[in-house]
Amino acid sequence: MAIWLWKNWTLVDVFKTQVAKHPNKPALKHDEQTMSFQEVEDHSNRIANFFKSKGLQRGDAVALFMEGQPEYVCMWLGLSKIGVVAAFINTNQRQHILIHSIKVAECKAIIYGAELSEALTEVKDSIPGISLYAAGTRRKPQAKVLPSTTLLDEELPEVSAKSPTEDIKKNKPSDKLAYIYTSGTTGLPKAAVMTHVRAMFMAISGRYQTGLTSDDVVYTTLPLYHTAGGLLGIGQCLLGGSTVVIRSKFSASNFWKDCIKYNCTVAQYIGEMCRYLLAVPEKPEDTQHSVKMMIGNGLRPQVWEPFQKRFGLDRICEFYGATEGNANLMNADGKVGAVGYIPYIAIPFYPVGLIKCDPETSEPIRNKDGLCIPCKAEEPGILIGMIKESRAESHFNGYADKKASEKKILRNVYSHGDAAFNTGDILIKDKFQYFYFKDRTGDAC
Repeated sequence: MAIWLWKNWTLVDVFKTQVAKHPNKPALKHDEQTMSFQEVEDHSNRIANFFKSKGLQRGDAVALFMEGQPEYVCMWLGLSKIGVVAAFINTNQRQHILIHSIKVAECKAIIYGAELSEALTEVKDSIPGISLYAAGTRRKPQAKVLPSTTLLDEELPEVSAKSPTEDIKKNKPSDKLAYIYTSGTTGLPKAAVMTHVRAMFMAISGRYQTGLTSDDVVYTTLPLYHTAGGLLGIGQCLLGGSTVVIRSKFSASNFWKDCIKYNCTVAQYIGEMCRYLLAVPEKPEDTQHSVKMMIGNGLRPQVWEPFQKRFGLDRICEFYGATEGNANLMNADGKVGAVGYIPYIAIPFYPVGLIKCDPETSEPIRNKDGLCIPCKAEEPGILIGMIKESRAESHFNGYADKKASEKKILRNVYSHGDAAFNTGDILIKDKFQYFYFKDRTGDAC
């Protein structure tokens, strides 16, 4: 990672090195579709060249409203090659929430899957002047697209697959890559800013801690419009050279069948998925797969050990993260119930910690000097990440809405003049520096 930053590389630059290493290796799989690394590179180049020809410029935003599939990845990767920011729209959003998400990112265009035409039809009168592009019309010829929609399946095959370098200013690691939306549990969804360097750090740090290699085949059924599936999962392909298998929607009855079919060695989860998988009657596929490790978040302690034992998993790696923030944790040791671990030796280099808060209001408690009070072992507190702009892992990029960003910043934390990202989440740590989740008071991504 340090070498990438020294070379001023972006996610796009790192992906090109993976293409050069194994151009014909499967990069992305979905149902019966397989795209090699070279095919992903070529297709994303076509997308970049096409939208460059349509006048999109660096810094413009385009809404991406599609189900999870390889095409989704190629779309945002291609847009990023010309400096255009993809807004990852939740495919469950409808009407006023969908309108809000498109407008808050100031999207100039919308790329939508043919399967979501109806949802856009409901809001088209509220988003005048936005260019429309449909993908997947050949797979779903019966789908009705909106008037004045450009059909990408017909346009892209005629576009050059060469890298769009002419007249394109080189991206920087600090440039915006995407907007990823919070769940909106405390109001309308917020568009969190994801930069190239942040995406690379999140994907690669988890890779190093868990020991993932390019030989692994990663299975994800998580939504690609959220960070876990869309960047942490897909990032293992784009940045690490692993093959990633995408299933558009989670299916408890097909989960292990898919893992066997595609010879997956690693799978992603969110907590409730594990409970659903345990609820399925036992069958031979439970242990006939090659999955040795699962990575995710939200696994309840009472589910952890029965789940790991029944499905014969060597390791479960639980993590904690906030898309917009800089306070990320990983428990790669398999400590049941823990969401992360920071060894004492790493504390000076990774300034993420807990501060005391009022149990009723969750507001930080300050001492007589007006500074926050660090928690001791077994004391619950707010998880914070100190903001240090000189370090990639400590950046705080916030939201498209700058006022919303400011509300997440705590000032004068450990010393006057410093600042930290306030996750709004209550955690507790034990004497060994393992962290445990207790309560959520803010939005989730």
